[in-house]
Amino acid sequence: VQLVESGGGLVQAGGSLRLSCAASGSIFSITSMGWYRQAPGKQRELVATITSGGSFNYADSVKGRFTISRDNAKNTVYLQMNSLKPEDTAVYYCNIWNVLGIQYWGQGTQVTVSS
Repeated sequence: VQLVESGGGLVQAGGSLRLSCAASGSIFSITSMGWYRQAPGKQRELVATITSGGSFNYADSVKGRFTISRDNAKNTVYLQMNSLKPEDTAVYYCNIWNVLGIQYWGQGTQVTVSS
């Protein structure tokens, strides 16, 4: 199983980025897909998740600014990030769970927001 992330980069505060994560391999049926992030010196934290049924969960710090979506046919999850703030700077990791209860992680993509 491979998760390939893309879309990270450097952006000024107030700008936008869109992250993508495509899953491939013997995944079986994906249930939950999501994004986590880890800033230097901090623990990894949840950003947003979306279930196969379309239920969302967002961290309070990103509500109203970030939008998670998924394309089940492509096994891909997206994270649209608007109104970015310097405190959003982190490595963002894609995460998926399959129906067998197995969890997979992407390699991470750096998002840097300058003030």
